[in-house]
Amino acid sequence: MATVFNDYSRDRAGLFFGLGGGQLSVLVLAVAPILWAVHAERWPLVGAGMAGWLLVLVLVAVPVKGRPATGWLAASLAYATGSLLRWTRWRSRAATGRAGELAVPDLPGVLAGISVHDGPPQGPANIRIAIIQDHAQRSWAATAAITHPGLALADTSERDSQARGLAALLNACARTELISEVQFQVRSVPDDGAERDQWLGRHHHPDAPELSRRVNRQIAATLSQASVRTEAFCTIVVPEARLAREAREFGRGIDARARALTMLMAEVEGLLRTGMRISQVEWLTSPALAAAVRTGFAPGDRAGLIQARADQAHDPEVNADVPWAQAGPSGAELVARHYVHDAWCSIAAAIKLPPKGAVLGALAPVLVPTEPGERRSLVVVFPIIAQSVADRQTQKAEWSVDMAETLRSRAGMRLRAKDQATIARTRNLDAKLATGSALVRPYAVACVTVPATMRIAEFGRRLDASIRRAGYAPLRLDLAQDAGFAAATIPLGIGLDRTGDQ
Repeated sequence: MATVFNDYSRDRAGLFFGLGGGQLSVLVLAVAPILWAVHAERWPLVGAGMAGWLLVLVLVAVPVKGRPATGWLAASLAYATGSLLRWTRWRSRAATGRAGELAVPDLPGVLAGISVHDGPPQGPANIRIAIIQDHAQRSWAATAAITHPGLALADTSERDSQARGLAALLNACARTELISEVQFQVRSVPDDGAERDQWLGRHHHPDAPELSRRVNRQIAATLSQASVRTEAFCTIVVPEARLAREAREFGRGIDARARALTMLMAEVEGLLRTGMRISQVEWLTSPALAAAVRTGFAPGDRAGLIQARADQAHDPEVNADVPWAQAGPSGAELVARHYVHDAWCSIAAAIKLPPKGAVLGALAPVLVPTEPGERRSLVVVFPIIAQSVADRQTQKAEWSVDMAETLRSRAGMRLRAKDQATIARTRNLDAKLATGSALVRPYAVACVTVPATMRIAEFGRRLDASIRRAGYAPLRLDLAQDAGFAAATIPLGIGLDRTGDQ
């Protein structure tokens, strides 16, 4: 890995003209009625068959915004059915007067299957780290709040060093044969001034002249509008099928899985601190994770939580924690092109890798808010493919590109430079896997969140413009905005791709 990463190719290589085996089979079967009509010399049926075949070609082979037309049709039907049956609207149990246990998460959409458990006590303070269980995806996860100095002032050698550290982290996670995903999430929002208000309150002198008080208030107001606060998280995800085998050494049940996951967390923490220059790694406890989830759904609640923690230092009776039953929104609704949660609206977009390569640190403009009240978030997910699955996929990809090259050659078609580069990368992949490198299928999702009183469509266009300005291409996650929001904003290990080895 280097500062510019361009050693990637398509996840699935097509056999002929970019078509996969299933698509090619459907098109061949659709030709059979046309051939029968030609043999029977029934020319009106031949014309009708050709029109039908062209329709099948459009539905199966022509991509529309990154998805085939059949995928859009299925998603549209599912969304229409959900809207008709009111499945796209969600209300919390507390909002409907059916609040249950405060420690049980009550979250919408793809987060509905989440449970949070306390891990075994660690350290002299007996801290219990939050262990995240996803019942729907049958996986376990743990999240850490990280502090990184950034890459704005880093030179080429420093970027190369951190890129090698990221590669070492992914290769080490692959060698554990347990971790299936590593996620890095960053949330950026204009500073609410909560910490500065507390500092001014502690250092306020009663005899200070009125002029100095007025100047401090003006400076605080100006800095709050110009400053941007960021918070970063790192999440590791382990499938239940893998963790259950490892947990047998520690016993049974949730405690055994938590102990096995704790061993992985210690290994990942060492790699984060050394190779990637992350100065602080703090694995979140259940109350801290609940607060991170709450501020993910409602960025404006952070100032109140900061004030409650300050009051708790003087009065232990003050409750500064967020119950899991109230960590989510009171109501949410999935709209075709955006997601509504309480008094906030969000738009998520996937980020497509550019053909010229991805520059390390080039996604920084995506995280810059354009107006006060706007929150930007970004997640970069590294799904790690198991070695056995990677070998099979590599062999299949090599066979596909060889077949495609043979078919083009017999058809008298000349290979374009883009196709030649894809073939070369596919053939070199096997050699890299043989040297111990991990096969990773990375993707990124960006999200913008604003109050419902603002025009969310305008901020969605600004997000797309920021992605293009960074050198990438945006792909709006229409009909799946709730999943995109959860992946990009909520640090619970939710991903958009769980089709790998579980």
